[in-house]
Amino acid sequence: MDIVFRGALVVDGTGAPGYRADVGVRAGRIAAIDARLSGRREVDAGGLVLAPGFVDMHSHSDLQVLANPEHLAKVSQGVTTEVLGQDGLSYAPVDDAVLAALRGQLAGWNDDPEGFDWDWRSVGEYLDRLDRGVAVNAAYLVPQGTLRMLCVGWDDRPATDAELAAMKTVLAESLRQGAMGLSSGLTYTPGMYASERELVELCRVTGEWGGYYSPHHRSYGAGALEAYAEMVAVTREADCPLHLAHATMNFEVNRGRAGELLTLLDDAIAAGADITLDTYPYLPGATYLSALLPSWSSEGGADATLRRLSDVDTRERIRREVEDTGSDGCHGVPVDWAAIEINGVRRSEHAHLVGLSVAESARRAGVAPAELFFDVLTAERLGTSCLMHVGHEDNVRAIMRHPAHTGGSDGLLVGDRPHPRAWGTFPRYLARYVRELGVLSLEECVAHLTGRAARRLRLTDRGLVREGYAADLVLFDPETVADTATFDEPRQAAAGIPYVVVNGVPVIDGGTRTDALPGRSLRNTGSHA
Repeated sequence: MDIVFRGALVVDGTGAPGYRADVGVRAGRIAAIDARLSGRREVDAGGLVLAPGFVDMHSHSDLQVLANPEHLAKVSQGVTTEVLGQDGLSYAPVDDAVLAALRGQLAGWNDDPEGFDWDWRSVGEYLDRLDRGVAVNAAYLVPQGTLRMLCVGWDDRPATDAELAAMKTVLAESLRQGAMGLSSGLTYTPGMYASERELVELCRVTGEWGGYYSPHHRSYGAGALEAYAEMVAVTREADCPLHLAHATMNFEVNRGRAGELLTLLDDAIAAGADITLDTYPYLPGATYLSALLPSWSSEGGADATLRRLSDVDTRERIRREVEDTGSDGCHGVPVDWAAIEINGVRRSEHAHLVGLSVAESARRAGVAPAELFFDVLTAERLGTSCLMHVGHEDNVRAIMRHPAHTGGSDGLLVGDRPHPRAWGTFPRYLARYVRELGVLSLEECVAHLTGRAARRLRLTDRGLVREGYAADLVLFDPETVADTATFDEPRQAAAGIPYVVVNGVPVIDGGTRTDALPGRSLRNTGSHA
């Protein structure tokens, strides 16, 4: 054996009770699980849990996994696979014009690294770029908003038959090249301009290629249940599996309503629907600040949006929608500026805003919150990021108990104070919701974060501690594993995770990051039905 983990408590990702064993790794695979093994290197795993590496079902590492290869945020918490291309917006498939627009629109999520080599345009070329060497394995979803940019543009209108046909052609080719499915961001432009018919047609193609649909649906606030129901109906009609992204019930209108969502999903599953979901174990969400704008104000792209923000009358129209009636960008709920915290800026003169709510920053500046909102967006060309303090603990706990649940960090790795979920999601599940609160058993939680996620991705040789499977493994101390990232100090590695192995190669060794980049793309192997 190359490595033997001796005397570990093996929690194998199935949900079955843990058991003591030696686990041997050879040539990137789990070669043996036995009572007594020997190897060139042996790790004393007494008192520790050996589990499959965690699968981050909702990640925004699309650029950072390449730009910052160490990728400590993810490997230090035991993540060995990420699913990229989320929320309908990412960087493939593109042409030069779409790529330029996305670099600006997504700067608040992913930065726009100076000197970065954008040497791909297609999904296949992006996956090839990952295969040159990354810290973790990565799967990719075709982003529906990016498809719309490429084939329709930024107009708020239904796609023509020709445009829809073009989107379906590009989608099919991207799935053939290895994408695992389709994502949407239906509160983000231009993806939110899609009709239900358009989504059904794209999901039908996705299902035919063995993929799944992962929507950030039209509302997590007012009308959230109706938005979830739309996604269930779309995928049922299209005969496409559904994976609900960051499946939360947020804002005051949804306090205590998780049970209604779970009943909706249970009824659909009982009727034959194929549904899974992911959540993060925190209450605040995170996005870019301009996402709060009404969709009509973002039609035409960034330059058109900025022109509208410079017009006094248009500003007032936007203010009324955001503050009084609730814009579709803010999930139909009137904004509470005290709940919107700026956590990342692009210009140094705005550094003093970081960590403060829009309401507090406006009070200190002696201006109305909406005026500060408009002025910051304009000065930063929409590149500001924010936290939204809109979650409810009872909803979070109820949803994570569901048997269709998986884990997804939804973590943004850039900005002055990124949401700590980017560094802490998986150890937080184990520390707070297993050890401290007992919401899940250890075996249940590991299954949620590993085997169940691998099944959704149709990974037939990952997600379990089983002979012959890829050696994606995490060794942790169940008594001390913990998230140390906080909202004040978010870039903090997890505690209690001394070893992480990707494809048989240690990336965390004795608690220290190695220089190994053993990850690769994980590609859809389904053929057209």
